[in-house]
Amino acid sequence: MANFSQIDEARKAFGLPDSATLEEIKKAYRQLARQYHPDTCAEKDKEQCERMFKKMTQARDLLINYCAAYRFSFKKEDVEAVRMDQDFLYDHLQQFYDDWMSR
Repeated sequence: MANFSQIDEARKAFGLPDSATLEEIKKAYRQLARQYHPDTCAEKDKEQCERMFKKMTQARDLLINYCAAYRFSFKKEDVEAVRMDQDFLYDHLQQFYDDWMSR
């Protein structure tokens, strides 16, 4: 498992705040992937783009693996502290739809 400095560096590479959702991590990765993907990069910058794309992919994998290994609390007070009302769910689903349809 990665240490704090590795995870913090990966978080900062995506410009994420101290806390982020899995969707925010994926969204930040997609935005940077469009910018640095070797197939869409200018020929003169191809080598730099390949390095950046590889670094971003490693950072994404590190953050995703950290999130996958995170232990969630199912205690009543912790579950109740999470906002899951209808407006929140609608906004979250609408954002997912907007992101997906804008591709």
